[in-house]
Amino acid sequence: MNDTFEDRLLAELKAEIAAREVRAHAPRRRSVRTRFLAGAGIVAAATAAAVAVPLVVGQQTPAYALTQHADGSISLQINEFRDPDRVERDLARLGVRADISYLPLGKRCADGRAPFVAGDRTSLTKEELESQDPAVQARVRRVTENLASSKAIQPKNGITIRPKFIGPGQIVMIEVVENARKPSMEHPGVAFQFSGRLTEGPVKPCRVVDDPSAFDIGTATPPPGS
Repeated sequence: MNDTFEDRLLAELKAEIAAREVRAHAPRRRSVRTRFLAGAGIVAAATAAAVAVPLVVGQQTPAYALTQHADGSISLQINEFRDPDRVERDLARLGVRADISYLPLGKRCADGRAPFVAGDRTSLTKEELESQDPAVQARVRRVTENLASSKAIQPKNGITIRPKFIGPGQIVMIEVVENARKPSMEHPGVAFQFSGRLTEGPVKPCRVVDDPSAFDIGTATPPPGS
């Protein structure tokens, strides 16, 4: 399990709940209600495995590779953190709308880039999300694992996208951060982190902000493709 993936989703949920509380106590104004699509549509998948054409670095190593498996899932293996737009275009050819951002370790996109999908909305409270009680944390983790985004985007085989859990019109948002300095005994830390969730858009441009917690020693997986 990649703790960074779930923790980032929980952090965004916490920010969303806090913003919701602020809106609830704000003066009433005329508002437009966002309509969420119900249910999870299924994106048609190829019956045979297919590999998207990767961006090639030099003569041998591809910067990334997209592999579509027989069950419809798509693995994204990243070897070189460059040209996320190309990754988006290749995913689009495989039937997945995506917004990919690459950042250096210690940076992240600010919260509030896009609305949450209905399947990510929970009854969890801000107090539960911030609780240090192991029992409450275990419950929060179970709830998180069953959110729509957790089912659609998973930290295995690099980054795995599961189109059958992506609803019509939904967009896969993925942020990948890279540690430019290889972790060592003298400079411990994570080598790679990623976070991802679904949205129905619109998606605002990534406003880069500091993320000091990224330098904490965690249990994040090695870089995809390693």
